[in-house]
Amino acid sequence: MSKLRLTLSCWNYDRVRALADGRVQPEGIDLNFLDLSVEETFFRMLRNQEFDVAELSLSSYSVSLFRDPKPFVAIPVYPSRSFRHSCVFVSTACGIKEPKDLIGKRISSPEYQLTAPVWSRGILQDEYGVKVDACEYWTGGQEEPGRDEKQKLDLPPQFKLHAIGPNQTLSRMLADGAVAALHSPRIPSTMHTQPDKVKRLFADYVEVERAYYRKTKIFPIMHVIAIRREVYEQNRWIAMSLYKAFVEAQRICYREIYETAALRNMLPWMIAEIEWLKREMGDDWWPYGFAPNRHVLDTFLRYHHEQGLSKRRLQPEELFVPETLEAFKI
Repeated sequence: MSKLRLTLSCWNYDRVRALADGRVQPEGIDLNFLDLSVEETFFRMLRNQEFDVAELSLSSYSVSLFRDPKPFVAIPVYPSRSFRHSCVFVSTACGIKEPKDLIGKRISSPEYQLTAPVWSRGILQDEYGVKVDACEYWTGGQEEPGRDEKQKLDLPPQFKLHAIGPNQTLSRMLADGAVAALHSPRIPSTMHTQPDKVKRLFADYVEVERAYYRKTKIFPIMHVIAIRREVYEQNRWIAMSLYKAFVEAQRICYREIYETAALRNMLPWMIAEIEWLKREMGDDWWPYGFAPNRHVLDTFLRYHHEQGLSKRRLQPEELFVPETLEAFKI
């Protein structure tokens, strides 16, 4: 019997590699896997809806739920998660020694709506008292000039958001002290080329992030898997078929990275790291699905609303198609 042909754009993570190479095949689907960078995938999906299925920024997806009509639905698969204390970079010219020094300063990010800065701003407010509306925000290209928000934003007036100049880059502005800090999932190039001028706010970020997890049990979610709404509505069964395939691909990854006979990667202490993760975070330290992640999603959606990106506070259940919120039992 013929299968439904769908195109999926997603980075080639270890946890999706079995989907990319065909070892896992979604039931009833002939999957055309495109290995594209996250920036390209997000831009093309949000601007032009070019793919049937795509990895998508959790924040941008949440913004899209306020569009009419809503262009996407999502399934509770999280191809990207990351602790974000490590992605707050500061200019040494601005005297930033601790988080509270950011109050009243110019803070930058490639886009205000990016998921990583939403988490960074929220964590700084919750854990360190840096209120989001106590800073100015500047956005634009980090390494190349001319970057815009992928979706139009309509923020409440208390949030001061500005675009940098058409020939400026955030990386250079940070080194020059034109902005005090940068929230970005990518390390700015000037941290390597001018290490005396650009530092991380949290130099010991690994220990800070581990302490944050122990306190909150939050492993921040960055991306979800989105489906064009019209594709889903024509074939609602594809949501569970895709979800099950992503889960199976992740199971293969879990098994392969804990192979000790010969290391599958070039990190010499990876096995020790995995054993730490199992002790601290459990065997399934990167959980998919809705119920195990409800508290993480609820915290993110609170941040999203508090930062003016959601017109109302969304509930976690609103993010995903109903077929994926529960499963059959025998």
